[in-house]
Amino acid sequence: QVQLVESGGGLVQPGGSLRLSCAASGSIFSINTMGWYRQAPGKQRELVAVITSGGSTNYADSVKGRFAISRDNAKNTVYLQMNSLKPEDTAVYYCNADKITTVIWSTYYDYWGQGTQVTVSA
Repeated sequence: QVQLVESGGGLVQPGGSLRLSCAASGSIFSINTMGWYRQAPGKQRELVAVITSGGSTNYADSVKGRFAISRDNAKNTVYLQMNSLKPEDTAVYYCNADKITTVIWSTYYDYWGQGTQVTVSA
């Protein structure tokens, strides 16, 4: 059974930092693009940042210069370093993998984690 498990969310003051992690488990052979999305109350889920297996990245304009996405392919883990956090960054953050291939050649598309809450408040 493939799983994406996020961790690292919490409450932080404006201007503070948090680091989110998302570990994929379950006899994984490879993962294509991994990313972070977020959903604030009453709003649609939106892209925050994505990273390909080769390390190419893309960011939402609202987080450029403040957030950094990275991944460790050997650990099947993606990270999101969030600096200079603002109240408007408050949301549930979800990890996504667009394609996961297991060692027995099962393939999972558009796979999501359960989400982790990030709250930025004084």
